[in-house]
Amino acid sequence: MAAADTLESVLARRTCEGVLYEKLADRKVRCVSCGHRCIISPGRPGICKVRFNREGVLYVPTGYVGALQCDPIEKKPFFHAFPGEDALSFGMLGCDLHCAYCQNWFTSQALRDPASMAPPEDVTPEGLVDLAVARHAPVVASTYNEPLITSEWAVAVLRAARARGLRGAYISNGNGTPEVLDYLRPWVDLYKVDLKGFDDQNYRRLGGVLANVLETIRGLVARGFWVEIVTLVIPGFNDSPAELTRIAEFLVSVSPDLPWHVTAFHPDYKMTERDHTPVETLLAAAEAGERAGLRYVYAGNLPGQVGRWEDTRCPACRTPVVRRRGYRILANTLRRDGTCPTCSSRVAGFWWGEGGDRPAAPAGNPTRRPEPLPVPPPPRA
Repeated sequence: MAAADTLESVLARRTCEGVLYEKLADRKVRCVSCGHRCIISPGRPGICKVRFNREGVLYVPTGYVGALQCDPIEKKPFFHAFPGEDALSFGMLGCDLHCAYCQNWFTSQALRDPASMAPPEDVTPEGLVDLAVARHAPVVASTYNEPLITSEWAVAVLRAARARGLRGAYISNGNGTPEVLDYLRPWVDLYKVDLKGFDDQNYRRLGGVLANVLETIRGLVARGFWVEIVTLVIPGFNDSPAELTRIAEFLVSVSPDLPWHVTAFHPDYKMTERDHTPVETLLAAAEAGERAGLRYVYAGNLPGQVGRWEDTRCPACRTPVVRRRGYRILANTLRRDGTCPTCSSRVAGFWWGEGGDRPAAPAGNPTRRPEPLPVPPPPRA
């Protein structure tokens, strides 16, 4: 990046016309990539600062990454898809929220915070997929920034991944729209949502609206994505037993098969005054999820300190079918079709599978076996 260049000007050269928008009168546009549904005047960006109106046309990011690495899929975290495998993880820059505790602020807040420096690196979809294949990663994941606001680029990458037999994943704040979920559905198999609490005032402090996220979770499950939910439990912010119970009860109302990861907070970015999450608080949150009726509850970010809450257990006989410590798989006895080796009950998830018919899907979050799929037709240009 030349000294005279601003990050805005560098990113503006790495854009193309978007798909997720509609044209309005007076050369304004309405973006539908996230729940803000920004109405953007000519010469202006949306709230995310990376989607902007140039003479009545919405331009969106393309052709670069701001972060790239191969991660254990458990780090995303997905505990019910390809245990022990890797996910080729890529991200761009920008976000539609501004969480003070963001752990990926160097990419997500790059357009808001001068201290954040994550210069873009030019790549092609095929180049990213080649890297995933070389690393034997069965999943390609859009992450690190908010993928909803860069969905056109993510779809370009995930289309190329699907053509090579790989699966697509989103690691997202869940501030979606029906339009973006329909756009993603042919290409995204796994979707992780950060449900940051159950208090709308707190959500608005982060730049979001709780109702949008709840509706996105419902919409994801209804459309057949494999969905896992994460709540970072922050002392004094969202850690009251009542709020955690409300989250669990909402998730059960969508599907008791939604895995819920309650994870420990550590001070980061602009939220350094709060304490680390005590293990007792995390265990209480996990127990609240189990009492509410969730079949799969996990406690994360405190490996080795939370006992059974790191393991996947059969919902029928409670046999531990995948045992973990942090992101490391200690033992995996789950059959490849997602059934328990002890009682043959199905464990909900997106499993490898081998032979036979597709496993029966429970109500809500559906068990889906990732057999080879035909490549869908390209999205609207």
